Amino acid sequence: MPSSQTDWDAKHRLATGELPAEPASIVRELLPLLPSGPALDIACGTGRNALFLAARGQHVTAVDFSGVALDILEVHARGMHVSVRRAKSFHDVRGAHRRGLELIQADLERTHLPVHAYDLIVCIQFLQRSVFPQIVRALRPNGVLLLETYTRAQLEFPRGPRNPAYLFETGELRDAFPDLCLVLPRIVGRAGNCQPGGEETA
Repeated sequence: MPSSQTDWDAKHRLATGELPAEPASIVRELLPLLPSGPALDIACGTGRNALFLAARGQHVTAVDFSGVALDILEVHARGMHVSVRRAKSFHDVRGAHRRGLELIQADLERTHLPVHAYDLIVCIQFLQRSVFPQIVRALRPNGVLLLETYTRAQLEFPRGPRNPAYLFETGELRDAFPDLCLVLPRIVGRAGNCQPGGEETA
């Protein structure tokens, strides 16, 4: 798995000129249950999920370490006639009342997410435990975190990440987000007062 900005830029450069990728299946399947308010796509890559949400008229802030990935996302957004602008930081985001995409290039290790800013946070195939407390604080009351990533079970397969640092331990999800409650037997958390339900898969 790439580890530096240069590595990620090189990886994403291979996708230049390709059509936008399909959104993650979990995003497509759960779309009717996801809040339509301001959303944050963490480690958005070339933006398959951010584009999908923005296309339904949602305001989406998409953040990634790779400027190349965001360049590709911007091209795809314009091709789909989705409003898109670049923001220098989260302080530069114009506001959730706008539709479309706002793109931020940032190292999440050194970036502070705004507090109580999002109804929906999407984090797909990205695991950075140091950001977990910020994610919780960034959710609005009754906001939803949609998180899907690899677990240790991935080591039984020939492909995918091998570094344990990027794999969830069995049962780790509940401990990682103690202030959120599980609302579906998938990796979905809701902020606020609700009754936990289902069995976690991570």
